[in-house]
Amino acid sequence: MDARGEMSRKRTGLLKGALSALHFTGADRLLAPLTRGVGVIFMLHSVRPERGDGFAPNRLLEITPDFLEQVIDLVVDSGFDVLSLDDVHARLCEGDFERPFASFTFDDGYRDNRDFAYPIFKRHNLPFAVYVPSDFADGRGDLWWLKLEQVIAASEAVHARIDGVAERFETVTREQKEQAFSRIYWWLRSIPELEARRFVSEMCDVHGVDAPRLCRDLVMGWDELRDFARDPLVTIGGHTRRHLALAKLSLSEARLEMEEGLRRLERELARPIRHFSYPYGDETSAGPREFELARELGLQTAVTTRKGLLHEHHANLATGLPRVSLNGNFQNTRYVKVMLSGAPFVFWDLARNLRDAAAVVAPGGAERRSA
Repeated sequence: MDARGEMSRKRTGLLKGALSALHFTGADRLLAPLTRGVGVIFMLHSVRPERGDGFAPNRLLEITPDFLEQVIDLVVDSGFDVLSLDDVHARLCEGDFERPFASFTFDDGYRDNRDFAYPIFKRHNLPFAVYVPSDFADGRGDLWWLKLEQVIAASEAVHARIDGVAERFETVTREQKEQAFSRIYWWLRSIPELEARRFVSEMCDVHGVDAPRLCRDLVMGWDELRDFARDPLVTIGGHTRRHLALAKLSLSEARLEMEEGLRRLERELARPIRHFSYPYGDETSAGPREFELARELGLQTAVTTRKGLLHEHHANLATGLPRVSLNGNFQNTRYVKVMLSGAPFVFWDLARNLRDAAAVVAPGGAERRSA
């Protein structure tokens, strides 16, 4: 497996071990009064039945309906109020932190949100939000990470010129497919995004994968979204136009991506769009510049993929909110319970700060100077 992929796999294993250790030692319960914050925003993508044990490298973006039901039960039983994003914003602004609160949010607008998640929320009479890139609703969204999976799944060998070097990958067995996906995926993440998308589209052409159909098959179109959004339990939020990493664009390009997506949603759904999710959402994809753009565009909240619970100070950072991921690698309510305590995020922040401090110190103790 590619070094980045192997590192990711090991990191997942370490995180599971750490979360389990906090649970079984009871440390999460001891630390919770100091670390649990005032609320949580959950991040999800797809909810669908388990696909089995075959090649599915994007499985981490999926959870099962049963697991979603278990998480909702855990959250409610733990005394959290499940709120819409409008109400999350109101609680933050008003400083109403008497009871902890939770909000469930889905990125990208997948049709399974309607087919599998919505019935669960409807049965519990609980609100949730779906962030939609306008190009996705048009049926022309570039889900390049899923396109790459389909190419490798359908092939016995793939070719790629990576950093100028032609490479051939055998993709007969599941292990070979996973190795090829990891190597190509992490390389694609290291190059300009539009270049990466062109590369994957060319792979689709070579291997006969109907790339345009993928978006239409998986994502809700405008008529579906209009019908979906009629239920007051459903909030639709913005997610740009093309789902590009905003921090890697110029200021004018980033503003246009955000504004075009928001205004298109408002025209199609005939309602104001007050909430937003940054594509990819990590530190390299969205930062203070994007948070300020969201404020300028009049958004009440905007969420990242940075890990963490909500604390009182987030009232002043409503356009840069952290979330807690519910994903296919951690489908155990034990992990969710520990994350609701806030304890893991304290340790992760400490580890990140130590890593960042070490990154600016050269061997021998001399500070590195940035250009």
